[in-house]
Amino acid sequence: MAMKHAGSPLDIRFQQATFGYPAMAEPLFVELSLHLTPGWTGIVGANGAGKTTFLQLATGLLVPDRGAVTAPVDALYCPQRTDDVPPHFREMLAADDGHARMWCGRLGIRHDWPDRWISLSHGERKRAQIATFLWLDPPAVGLDEPTNHLDAPTSDLLIAALSDYRGVALLVSHDRHLLDRLCTQCLFIDPPEVALIPGDYSTGAALRQAERAQIRRQDDQIKREMRRLQRETVRRRAVADSAKRRMSKKGIAAKDRDAKGKIDAARLTGKDAVGGKLLRQMQTRTQRVEEQRAQLSIKKSYRHGITLVGEPCRRDTLFFLPPGELALGVSKTLRFPALSMQPGERIAWTGPNGAGKSTLIGYLIASLSLPDDKVVYLPQEIDIAASREIMNRLRSLGRDELGAAMTVIRRLDSDPERILATELPSPGEIRKVLIALGLSLLPWLLVLDEPTNHLDLLSIECLEEALAESECGLLLVSHDRRFLARLTETQWRFTETAGGFAVELP
Repeated sequence: MAMKHAGSPLDIRFQQATFGYPAMAEPLFVELSLHLTPGWTGIVGANGAGKTTFLQLATGLLVPDRGAVTAPVDALYCPQRTDDVPPHFREMLAADDGHARMWCGRLGIRHDWPDRWISLSHGERKRAQIATFLWLDPPAVGLDEPTNHLDAPTSDLLIAALSDYRGVALLVSHDRHLLDRLCTQCLFIDPPEVALIPGDYSTGAALRQAERAQIRRQDDQIKREMRRLQRETVRRRAVADSAKRRMSKKGIAAKDRDAKGKIDAARLTGKDAVGGKLLRQMQTRTQRVEEQRAQLSIKKSYRHGITLVGEPCRRDTLFFLPPGELALGVSKTLRFPALSMQPGERIAWTGPNGAGKSTLIGYLIASLSLPDDKVVYLPQEIDIAASREIMNRLRSLGRDELGAAMTVIRRLDSDPERILATELPSPGEIRKVLIALGLSLLPWLLVLDEPTNHLDLLSIECLEEALAESECGLLLVSHDRRFLARLTETQWRFTETAGGFAVELP
């Protein structure tokens, strides 16, 4: 049963809206005014910049501190996290209509999924979430990272389906292909700056880059002029000081009336006051240039990029698993041959959602005989309880260790002070914290399950560079083909069989 649109406004308006969280020193949004009409708007920014907050304000889950946000009463928010069964998912499965049957069929949804939600892969959970939204067909939607966890065929199917949506659509994503295919405008969030730019993501990003380059050029020009004025001010101050000394009668003998008379004459004509006048003119010009520079919107920049040291394992093998079989839900299994990995190897695990990749990783991690401090494991998804535990670990670090971790977070383009002050940071920020904690080790093995999920574009590039230079073993699960191509040398493929899935070695 799709939502009814009649009588509901088909747009979203921000009217002088200001919003911030209590623990933050400054609000995320200040007097924000926007009018969003039907069509796709990309919401772009670094992790923690306020993208999810914007979606929740736009769909009515949050209320601004000042100002107003108006939107359809049945606007829908689809979250990043897949911890819980989506609202209305059971209703969709029970619905006897062609729309529900179509989306269940096209996205491979099974009726027993709500009862075994914990056993589902995060890709399957995301498909359930998206299918429910498509079935409800609300007048407005905020989609938060909809392609996280999805394999390539499902992502292509999703893009085709979303292209047909006709409501007010807000899309948060790090998937440049998705943003370019769907969006006709993008809202770039970089607190306190918010800029709505027409065109797809690539067009908007290029325009912003050009604008910022122009601002930097203007700033450089102004700084050169300020240095010139400062030098001239110093020269003119010296002239003025010299004139002031000449005009002074201090030290002149009382009987030397000729010398005092000359000074009085100079004061009367104002000849020696020229230096002081020119100095005041120069100070006025310098003040005007400083005001001109203050009007430029220049964001403070930080150095980006991280180093993941790592080291080759001193053992002959990182791990060996004998042939085995693992249950995938009720009726399917994952069969695998003997699996082993040598120090320094770089192996990709590829296959469709639900093929058992994360299940096998969990089995592998439990079977490893390596020291705990020689393995860095980044799970595909970090639930709320685990996120709180990670934040407790961060806050319990000593001064030096905390400083090093905060530097890593900063170089992954997030504000570490804001993360520390937040009760529960965003999923992308939590991943950055976990990466920062892992960098304190010298691992022999990295096990990364969809490491780019939730990360912003700059962080993905930083992580890719760090992994490319690391010498330790790398076991990488990802649907990002470019990421895999650069970082791995061998593929273990998870393929579908009659009874489930199987691992195929090269």
